[in-house]
Amino acid sequence: MAVEAYIPTLITVITTAAIDSINPCAIGVLILMISVMVGSKSSTGRMLLIGGVYIFSVMITYLIAGLGLIYFLASLPLVITESISIFVGLLIVFAGILEVKDYFWYGKWIALAIPSGVIDKIHRMTSKVTIPGVMLLGAFVSAVELPCTGGPYLAIITLLSQYFDWTAFLMMVLYNVIFVSPLIVILLLVAGGMKLHKVKKWKQESKGIMRLMIGLLLIAMGWLLILIANGTINFG
Repeated sequence: MAVEAYIPTLITVITTAAIDSINPCAIGVLILMISVMVGSKSSTGRMLLIGGVYIFSVMITYLIAGLGLIYFLASLPLVITESISIFVGLLIVFAGILEVKDYFWYGKWIALAIPSGVIDKIHRMTSKVTIPGVMLLGAFVSAVELPCTGGPYLAIITLLSQYFDWTAFLMMVLYNVIFVSPLIVILLLVAGGMKLHKVKKWKQESKGIMRLMIGLLLIAMGWLLILIANGTINFG
């Protein structure tokens, strides 16, 4: 593939990761975990350590899951891959419509969110703030928040699986670094002295616009996958 062919793919990866990174799920769990540490009067150093382990665990879990799915898609015959891409594109468009719906009517009908029972389990897990426990928490959150955050990532995985090589692998790593960057910023701000209630207020006030942006992105990404699958657009 020519170097130029990677440019639209790279722009798509960066844009998608940036919008996906503002999802309320992973941010909410980090805020919950920090609030537990603040309540227990943990030192700034320990907060940075525990928070950093959580963020790293989220990133690595997402990266491993994404690479596994890419390997699976890349191993399929081209005809099957094209059909799967069209199906995934339609699924992602539907997910985008649900996210846009939540901007106007949050929680009504079908919604993309972590089930309440799972949220209760996450709350219990955050009370055990140890390094092994936080590593497990990060992996667990990454797995169960896929209904909330998996759409954009699935779109990028399907896109990169069509021409997967070392450059595509580096794009995957870049996606996941961008995905966790808001978590890093929030952790550093709180450790630097910002009041946690301000972060919580920002998250609550921004929840609607986050879902709207993700929804519009998903609709665009879904149609992009469909157009690539039927040959209308070719990045390769």
